[in-house]
Amino acid sequence: MAATAAKAAATASKASKTAARSGKAAGATKTASSFSREQELSAYREMLLIRRFEEKAGQMYGMGLIGGFCHLYIGQEAVVVGLQTASREGDQVITGYRDHGHMIAAGMAPRGVMAELTGRRGGYSHGKGGSMHMFSVEKAFYGGHGIVGAQVSLGTGLAFANAYRSDGKVSLTYFGDGAANQGQVYESFNMAALWKLPVVYVIENNKYAMGTSVSRASAQTDFSRRGLSFNIPGEQVDGMDVRAVYAAGQKAIEHARSGKGPYILEMLTYRYRGHSMSDPAKYRSKDEVQKMRTEHDPIEQSRARLLGEHGVSEEELKKIDSEIRDIVNDAADFATNDPEPDPSELWTDILK
Repeated sequence: MAATAAKAAATASKASKTAARSGKAAGATKTASSFSREQELSAYREMLLIRRFEEKAGQMYGMGLIGGFCHLYIGQEAVVVGLQTASREGDQVITGYRDHGHMIAAGMAPRGVMAELTGRRGGYSHGKGGSMHMFSVEKAFYGGHGIVGAQVSLGTGLAFANAYRSDGKVSLTYFGDGAANQGQVYESFNMAALWKLPVVYVIENNKYAMGTSVSRASAQTDFSRRGLSFNIPGEQVDGMDVRAVYAAGQKAIEHARSGKGPYILEMLTYRYRGHSMSDPAKYRSKDEVQKMRTEHDPIEQSRARLLGEHGVSEEELKKIDSEIRDIVNDAADFATNDPEPDPSELWTDILK
């Protein structure tokens, strides 16, 4: 028994090291746009807002103010911020359940998102849905979905509607490395390629899915190649550099919008917390996580560029951080004190 356990531990350690190596930015396309001072400040502010919001959500979950599941986006902020910067107003976003960052990047109010997490009537679904049932047609956000991979077929449906209407919109369909092995993903690829639908499939490869490294779960770990049998082009991107994400996003979105069909972007990224708040993440070492934080953190990279290349002062950045903390604290206060839904809401928004 002891020998078996030791062998299993060694296998897990080897898988963790392999995942860490594959997660280094050096393995991805690093072509990055040169951001102006204003672009860098905007991206920094948006990523920091997502980071502070998620930190507060984790704190509130620990206090028992948020129930159910809570999947945090800490570490992956550059992906959605870079892509939203590259997209146009009206382009749709649909994703899985690690979705708070996507909502905020899409322009949804932190108050409404946090209030939905705490089950209050001021939430985007009136406190009845939580993080997996939040939508905003106004902001073209079509949900974070709890069924693994289900959003891929729905995002392809959004793209079909765009093509049918000839409205020039693109569907940005996000999913993770774990969901990439689901069957409906490839059915969607086939349909999108056949009909040249305007969809960009964004695979957020954070290396561990629900807790198993990609090297142990996937025969093909280069997810940008998953569409080759359908003639869908793909690209690996340094998902920890918001400029690289923006550059790749511009290219992919223009490809889809111009009528050339779907495009796959594999974002090599990394989450610092466990799969959810209930996951202790013992399948990877603390040293691995610390190395990613120290060497590849998207916000710290942006901060360094602001201080160096763009001549922004420490005082300016401190002011931004203070403003964002005020926004997040306001959202938390609202989400704590807003009334719960009236019991009559149990009978509303029910579809037969």
